[in-house]
Amino acid sequence: MEDAGANPGVLRHFGLNGAKVFHNTGLYIDIEGTGSGQKRSIAVRGDIDALPIHETRDDLSYRSQVSGVMHACGHDVHGSIALGTALAFHRLRDNFAGKVRIFFQPAEEAEPLGGRTVQEEKLLDGFDRAVGFHVSPEIPAGMFGAREGAVTKAADGFRLTITGKMAHGAAPHKGVDAIAIAAAFVNAVQKVISREMPVDDGAIVTIGTIHGGEAMNIICPSVVMEGTIRTRSPERRALLSQRVRELAEGVAAMHRGQAECIIRTGEPPVVNDEEMVKRFRRVVQESVGPNALTDRKKQADGSDDFGFYSACVPSIYFWFGSRTPSNKSHVHTPTFGVSDEIIIPTTELTVRYILDFLHS
Repeated sequence: MEDAGANPGVLRHFGLNGAKVFHNTGLYIDIEGTGSGQKRSIAVRGDIDALPIHETRDDLSYRSQVSGVMHACGHDVHGSIALGTALAFHRLRDNFAGKVRIFFQPAEEAEPLGGRTVQEEKLLDGFDRAVGFHVSPEIPAGMFGAREGAVTKAADGFRLTITGKMAHGAAPHKGVDAIAIAAAFVNAVQKVISREMPVDDGAIVTIGTIHGGEAMNIICPSVVMEGTIRTRSPERRALLSQRVRELAEGVAAMHRGQAECIIRTGEPPVVNDEEMVKRFRRVVQESVGPNALTDRKKQADGSDDFGFYSACVPSIYFWFGSRTPSNKSHVHTPTFGVSDEIIIPTTELTVRYILDFLHS
C-alpha cells in the first residue's frame, strides 16, 4: 500500500519539475547543482508505503484517514524528510556541483520490492553514494545512530507444499498424514538454527502461515506453509536456504510423503560503508552535538530493501530517534506514532551530511 504523498504535483508546486515514475507508484527527482567544483552524485531514499493495520491513535492530527491502513513504520516521516531534502537542494543548487537524486520509493514492506526495481532498472548507475534512514522508537527523539557493516538481515521467503495421502481419520495407517509431516518440519527446522548456525549471525526461520485439512475425521493429504529466512552473512544465507529445502524433503520422505520447497530471494542485508559512517558521526557531532550520537541500536532484527541500494553503491543507513513520553510504541503496531517535531531537525542533518559529501 503506497502513500499518495509521492505526487509530482507537490514537487511542481515548489518548482521541481521532471519527476520520473518507477515501480508504478514511485517517483524520483534529480536536482542538478549549478555551482563550481567537483561533480559528485548521491541518491537519497525515502520509502513511502503503509501497512494493513488499523490505527488506534485518535490523539494524532496526522492519523490515517483510510480505515485499516496506517503508516505503522514511519514511512510518512521518511517521505517527508525526503521531500524536505529535495526542496532544500533545489534552493541550494547554486552552492554545489553534481547531482542529488531523491527517491520516493514504494513497496519496501513486501514483494515485488521497490528497492529491487531500483537495482534492476539501474537507477543508481553513475551515482557515487546513497543515503537511507529509518525512524527508531528505541532511541530518544533528537538522537541519531549508525554503524559500519551489516545493519539489517537478508530476508528470503519460502513456500513449502507437503503432499501426503488422504484416508479415513479412524484408519491413519492407510494414508500419509501431511499435518504430521508439517508438524515434524516445524519442530526440526528450529534445530538447524540452534545447532548449525553461529549465534552471532542471528539467523531466524519463522513459519508465518500454515494451511491444510478438510475435516476433523480425514487424514490431511496436503499442507501449504510459508515462512521467512533471515541471515546477515551471504554464506549462511545460501546455506540456510539449502538446509530448509533439504530438511523439508528429508522429513517428508521419512514420513512417506513428498515436499516441494520454493525459495524466493528477497532483499540483501543493508551494509553501511565505513567511511560514510565516520563522516556521519562527525557531521552529527559538529551540527547537533556529541551527545546526539548513540550506539544503542547497533543492528536491526528486521530487513529493509535499502539493501539493494547498498549492493549497488557505497551507502549509509542511519537511525533517528522518535521515542518521547507519548510515542513509545514499537513499529508495526496500531499505537505507533512519531512527533512531527523531529522532521525538520532530521531533514537539516540529512542536508548537512549530503553537502559535506558534495563539497569534499
